[in-house]
Amino acid sequence: MKLELTKEFLERLQLMVSNEDSVAILEELENVHPADLADLLSSLQPEESKYIFDYLEDEISAEVLMEFDEDYRERFIKLLSTEEIVGQVDNLETDDAADLLGELEESEKDEIISQLEDPEHASEITDLLKYDEDTAGGLMHKEFITAKTYWAVDRCVVELRRQAEEVDRVYSIYVVDKDDVLLGILSLKSLLFADPKTLIDSIYIKENVHYVKTHESSEDVAAAMEKYDLVSIPVVDRQNKLVGRITIDDVVDVIKEEAEKDFQMASGISENVESSSGVLKNTRSRLPWILIGLAGGVAASQIIKGYEGQIDLNPALAFFIPLIVATAGNVGVQSSAIIVQGLASKDYKYQGLFKQVGKETLVGMLVGLICSIVIFGISYAFIDDMKLGITISISLFLVVVLAAILGALVPLILDRIKIDPALATGPFITTANDIIGLTIYFVVAYFVYL
Repeated sequence: MKLELTKEFLERLQLMVSNEDSVAILEELENVHPADLADLLSSLQPEESKYIFDYLEDEISAEVLMEFDEDYRERFIKLLSTEEIVGQVDNLETDDAADLLGELEESEKDEIISQLEDPEHASEITDLLKYDEDTAGGLMHKEFITAKTYWAVDRCVVELRRQAEEVDRVYSIYVVDKDDVLLGILSLKSLLFADPKTLIDSIYIKENVHYVKTHESSEDVAAAMEKYDLVSIPVVDRQNKLVGRITIDDVVDVIKEEAEKDFQMASGISENVESSSGVLKNTRSRLPWILIGLAGGVAASQIIKGYEGQIDLNPALAFFIPLIVATAGNVGVQSSAIIVQGLASKDYKYQGLFKQVGKETLVGMLVGLICSIVIFGISYAFIDDMKLGITISISLFLVVVLAAILGALVPLILDRIKIDPALATGPFITTANDIIGLTIYFVVAYFVYL
């Protein structure tokens, strides 16, 4: 059932909570999806959310907990006792359980793991906690289904039924040898149509089996699954032993987080900020680039001050300062955005740096030529000043070309030195182009009016 969060609904629910009418609450929220329940509880006061949360079924409450955004979940967990957290971890898949425990202090992790009822579940979670959260090992979970090459189909079906009891979503069957080395993938269709006595060795897929290694980055995992249209992908260690799998829902989360991070970074926000983040975190994440922009503005004002003589010769030069800096900033941001997008999608993986910069340079030259011709005609028609028209058009052409080169070059260099190229977009490029654009403008004016 789809839940609509209206003001009236929330008020009605809050009244039920204040009256401690748990029966009415459960009737109201019956068959509501955990993701919608998470949105609902996030809209209430933490104490109200906790009251409703306590009456949810264990499996539902565990899903709701993982559907909370990180900031809200971090606050909500503080309302749960150690025993309650243990109960949630018991009902979560290993990857989600590891993510949840990863948000706690080391002493809390140890205490909770020691209280888990299933030793195997505890061992698998402990194993996952060893991996960095931004790697394939940190994304994977331990619930998967395997088959041996020497099994007959009828035995394989029996074994798969037993294994499937621990797996919520069955996407693939992985074929391994006696040492758990990944050999290939068994198609469900092949299994269904094969003779009961046929050996798995003769029907499983051996070629073009896609997998990732535990140390590979989450971005590489997402790129592989997108490229090959996979709903799940096996994870192997450095010895090619099968240790886990990553499913599409985990990758969607990665893609969403990376897109949000890049968008925020391009906007000059240095930390991951949620809508529920506090004032101090919001301020801390924005202030560095604001200060850099402020420094750039001071530098630009000093450039203008240094060329006061040119403005005194022709005050109309000042009218076009906003045009120069705005055009430079726009072109630079556009170029860097194209390059960053290409880097994110691995389009430039096999292309040389000069080819990419060269292409953006040619685009900048064409755009600059068109813009300079247009602005020359406008300035000459309305101001009737040949020298001013020449100054603006030459400056604009040079500014656009250099902005395009800088916009392409900076993210490529950052990517080569392993710094997120999204830093190149937004405030960084805009500030740099403001300074460069003004310098070019006044240098050209100096020579034209010499």
